[in-house]
Amino acid sequence: MLALRLTRTAHLAVHLRRLLVALASAGTGFLLLCALGHALSHPEAPGASALRLAWCAAPLAAAVYLAVAVARTDPGTRPRSGLSAIGLGPGRLMAVSATTTALSAALGSVAALLAFLYLRGSLTGRPPSDRVAADALAVGQTLPAPAVLTLLVLVPALASAAVAHTLRPRDPRPAAAAAPRGYGRFGAYGWGKARETFGAYGRFGARVAVTAGSRALADAAGSRAAGAARVGAGGALQTQASAPHPAPSADGTTQTLDAAPPPPADTTHDAHPEPTPRPQNTTALPWGIAVLTAGLTVETYTGNATGAPAPGTAPSAGVLIGWALTALGLALAGPGLTHLCGRLLQAARPGALRLLAGRVLMEESHRIGRPLGVVAAVAAAAYVTATVYDGDGPAFGPLGTLGAVIVAGCTVATLLTAAVEARHARADTTGALLRLGAPPATLRAAATVRAAALLALFGPLVLVVAVLAALPLDN
Repeated sequence: MLALRLTRTAHLAVHLRRLLVALASAGTGFLLLCALGHALSHPEAPGASALRLAWCAAPLAAAVYLAVAVARTDPGTRPRSGLSAIGLGPGRLMAVSATTTALSAALGSVAALLAFLYLRGSLTGRPPSDRVAADALAVGQTLPAPAVLTLLVLVPALASAAVAHTLRPRDPRPAAAAAPRGYGRFGAYGWGKARETFGAYGRFGARVAVTAGSRALADAAGSRAAGAARVGAGGALQTQASAPHPAPSADGTTQTLDAAPPPPADTTHDAHPEPTPRPQNTTALPWGIAVLTAGLTVETYTGNATGAPAPGTAPSAGVLIGWALTALGLALAGPGLTHLCGRLLQAARPGALRLLAGRVLMEESHRIGRPLGVVAAVAAAAYVTATVYDGDGPAFGPLGTLGAVIVAGCTVATLLTAAVEARHARADTTGALLRLGAPPATLRAAATVRAAALLALFGPLVLVVAVLAALPLDN
């Protein structure tokens, strides 16, 4: 009931994002049911039916990825102060978010079932006239209820499980005392002791003041420890004056007393604090490049072994595995490439505009880097499809077009959702800049510079990956 109330009272933008999750679930469920219908219509070709079912993994992964991104930006399930007192702790809010995602995906699965039954004529009594559609819809055959239920529950179950895993309660990570600082500015090539916030290098003299203050505190602590064991003539233990005013004693003499230590701060909160994002670790970039190379190698080997796909046939399972590894490699390398793009913007004596744009890219690389890598993988696959699989290539038909639309739409919607999340995360910084007198045109120009820098980096990368992936298939 709580999930339904939060869903009903949400803002219009939240409803639109949940509607996108429902549409993605509906399209994916319809493709899964069509794969089942093809298996029922062609019992003599289980390999082709299994290949159709395997190709449904791409829209399934895209729909789950979109559901996780939408759940992360849902303001109704964000921890707030005072919610634990009424039984809405971090675990309960995570369960509410997973339930809301399951409800949205289940609505899409019900819509997919109704559309499938309507097209095959089970609701109207009129079978489809297209023979290809009749083969995919298993017209005139009884649908096995357990198989239909399993396929329809697949998207809501995976989406809710992924949301629960992503939004699970986490304890704040303790600061590692002996963590290596790494090399380069901001510890870019290793884990740093403390994460530098946005604009740390823009506050002139901040490091000098911090260093001087640290030395003063160290000197004060040393003098305090040296005078702590000083014993007076009367045998009473006296310490150096640490209180602002000395306290008079009963006999008229003045004694110096230590200031009472402050009471320990109350660390208990009603709501679980949001975990601090980990600093961007560019060591994931070599792993992404390695996985990307492995995917291109699998595609090259499969293309040289089987050649170009015959007309009317779908790409082989080896091509699917190669594309999956390529997409995974680009997703792993996306945050590191975004971080590198921000560093390159600040190279060669940057001005205020480039410095602001570069620091924002470095700060938000862990949020927008991975969706950028996935969009780059989808763009490379679209380029390969447009250049290789045209004319004499395989006839994808309406189902293939539907799958491509689902994958492309979910990846672009996930990127836009991640951009909205990043914008909300730096809202305080933007407000502070505006209060300090920064013109809004400068902030818009910085956003334009960020977009142009990302396009200049990821555009040639997508083209190179697409050309390398199309070479073994264009035979």
